[in-house]
Amino acid sequence: MAEFQKIYEALKWASSFLRENGRDENIGELLLCHYLGMSRSKLLAELREELDVDVKEKFVIAVGETVAGIPVQHIMGYEEFYGRRFLVNEEVLIPRPETEELVQGVLSRIDGLYTATESIKVVDVGTGSGAISVSLALENRQLDVMTVDIAKASIDVAQENAERLGAKVRFIEGDLLKPLIEEGVKVDVVVSNPPYIPEEDISTLSTVVKDHEPLRALVGGQDGLDFYRRFMEEIPLVLKERGIVAFEVGIGQGEIVAEMLRVAFPDAKVEVVNDINGKDRMVFAEIGF
Repeated sequence: MAEFQKIYEALKWASSFLRENGRDENIGELLLCHYLGMSRSKLLAELREELDVDVKEKFVIAVGETVAGIPVQHIMGYEEFYGRRFLVNEEVLIPRPETEELVQGVLSRIDGLYTATESIKVVDVGTGSGAISVSLALENRQLDVMTVDIAKASIDVAQENAERLGAKVRFIEGDLLKPLIEEGVKVDVVVSNPPYIPEEDISTLSTVVKDHEPLRALVGGQDGLDFYRRFMEEIPLVLKERGIVAFEVGIGQGEIVAEMLRVAFPDAKVEVVNDINGKDRMVFAEIGF
């Protein structure tokens, strides 16, 4: 077993081992916080404390698993998103920080376009862990949130997250917006982070992603745009006369998806928004306002 006793020595060992194997050096810190049940600030305040043997053993094994390609979120069983802890496993996409910006963009547009007394129906398409739908429901209690996913295994994870976090969300199993179309349901907001990676790019992804996250949540057809094309046919059938459409997109897809929305909704105000890293990551359409 690795030779260290104190927290700072464990971090130094993990950082070096992870760096040598092309993994994120910060993973060691995440894992130690997890196994010690400490916040980062408490961990840093106790760097000279000795580690229990059982914690050390779990830590060394977990660092080895991350080097082998297992996502640290799967080892811990959760990921932080919008200030909350979401359970994750191999059936759902691990929530990304960029998607927090999508949620913020939806919330700010709702605040700007609707009154505080209106009941607003929102559908999140592609439930995953429930990160988007649960966050929206908890951040704005006037929202009536439903979410659709084709995979029951994903919905099971999201439902558990909703129950744990106290979010009122309706879960629907189905293919994109078909369940709403069949029920004749109309909504005010459609939000989605659909699969958008082109088929040929999957082989270039890190093993952490392609071997451990569901391909159904990643691959968007030959050019990555299949789901957006389907949305352009289905959204007009469920959106009210006034509404918001919000998408996360892959890098370089922003203007293409924006133009699709302009064709589908000629009078819409369509905006491509860059993420914190300056990449085109979100497309918003405000329709009928």
